[in-house]
Amino acid sequence: MVDFIADYYQNIESYPVLSEVQPGYLRERLPKTAPYRPESFETIIKDIQKDIIPGMTHWLSPNFFAFFPATVSTAAFLGEMLCTGFNSVGFNWIASPAATELEMVVMDWLANMLKLPKSFMFSGTGGGVIQNTTSESILVTLIAARDKALDVIGINNTCKLVVYCSDQTHSTFTKVCKLAGIYPNLCATVGTTSTAAIDPIEPLAEVAKEFGIWFHVDAAYGGSACICPEFRHYFNGIEQIDSLSLSPHKWLLSYLDCCCLWVKNPSGLTKALSTNPEYLRNKQSESDLVVDYKDWQVGTGRKFKSLRLWMILRTSGLVNLQSHIRSDVRMAKMFEVLVKSDPRFEIVVPRQFALVCFRLNPCTEVGSGYIEMLNRKLLEWVNSTGRIYMTHTIVGGLYLLRFAVGATFTEDRHVVPAWKLIKEGADALLKVKD
Repeated sequence: MVDFIADYYQNIESYPVLSEVQPGYLRERLPKTAPYRPESFETIIKDIQKDIIPGMTHWLSPNFFAFFPATVSTAAFLGEMLCTGFNSVGFNWIASPAATELEMVVMDWLANMLKLPKSFMFSGTGGGVIQNTTSESILVTLIAARDKALDVIGINNTCKLVVYCSDQTHSTFTKVCKLAGIYPNLCATVGTTSTAAIDPIEPLAEVAKEFGIWFHVDAAYGGSACICPEFRHYFNGIEQIDSLSLSPHKWLLSYLDCCCLWVKNPSGLTKALSTNPEYLRNKQSESDLVVDYKDWQVGTGRKFKSLRLWMILRTSGLVNLQSHIRSDVRMAKMFEVLVKSDPRFEIVVPRQFALVCFRLNPCTEVGSGYIEMLNRKLLEWVNSTGRIYMTHTIVGGLYLLRFAVGATFTEDRHVVPAWKLIKEGADALLKVKD
C-alpha cells in the first residue's frame, strides 16, 4: 500500500485534475453485494487503480487551484500512521493521558507561534482543542454562547436571540445556527472562502464587548499565515475575542481533518457540553486537575490527532513552515502579475494571502450578463482540459474566477503553464465571439 501511495504521488500529474466520470459510474462498476468469500489484496489494489482513481478529483495535484488547498507532509503521514496504529480513544484523561496532554502541549505550541495571548493557552487561563472541522468548532462555541446568553435572559427567551456575521462568512455558519437555533454570537473571518477577505477584529471586538456578545474568529484559511510576522497584524485585537479557530489541514501540511480551536474561557465550553455518566467517572476527572476533551466537542470518542501536528512542528520547525507559507504567497503574487499583464483580464478584489480573484473582461461596453457568460464558459473550458482545476464565486453580484495557490507539490512550473492555459481559453473564446 505504501508503494501504491508513493506511485500515486509520483504519477499524480498524469491524471485529469477534475474527475471526468459521470454520476453513478461506480455503482455500475461494482457488484451489488459484498463478496461472500475473501478477495486477494492484489485484486483489490487493481480495482482501486481501475475504478477508484478515475473517480478522484486530485486535491494533491500541483495543478489543483480550486477552493482552498488540502496540504500534506511526510511528517503528518507518519503521525497519522501512529495515530491509526495506536487506535487510542482518548475521550477523557484516564482513557489516554498521553493523547490528552500532548494535545494540550501542541495547542500551546501553535498558540505561541501565532503570538496569541496567554488567555488562550493552558499555560495561562484558556486552552485549545483539535476538532475535526471548522463547522464543529463554530458549533461548540455557538452552543457555549447560547447558554451564556440564556443564563442572563432566561431559558424561555430563546426567540429573542440572534447571530451576527457578514455576507462572506462561511456557509457552515448558517448550518450550525440551524443546529443550535438562532442565538447571539459574532463571527468574523480572517480569509473568507470567496475572496480571502479579512474582517477587522479590533473594532468588531469593541462592539462585541459593549453589547456582551460572544465573539468568534474563523481563521480556517488565513490564520495559518499569521505565524509569519508580516501577516500577524491581521490578528490585531485577538486578545479581546472569546474564541478562535484555524485549520492546519488547509495550509500547515497536516492532512484532513484538523481544526484547532482556542477558547479564552474553557469553562463556558465544558459547562455547555459536559456529560458525566457513572461509567466514565474517575478520581482524576473529579479532581479537576485534568482535561477531559469529551467535554470540548460534540461527540465522545476522539483520535490521537495531536501526533500529526506534533510531528509537523518538530520536523519542520517554525522557520520551514513560514517558508512554506511565503512560497505560496509569492507564487500567487506571480500569478497576479501575469493577470495584470493582459489588458483583457482584471483583478476584481485585492489579492489576499495566496488567493487571486480575477475575471475576463475584454470590453467595458458590454453588459455584466455577457461578461459573466464569458467567464462561465472560460472556466468550463479550462476545467474540461483536465490540466488544471479552478472554481468560481459571486461577490457583490460579480462572477469571479478563483485561483488558489497552495497544493503541497505546486511550483512555479505549474503556475505559469496554468496562466498560459487560461489565456489560451480566452483566445479561443474571444475568437469564436468575434
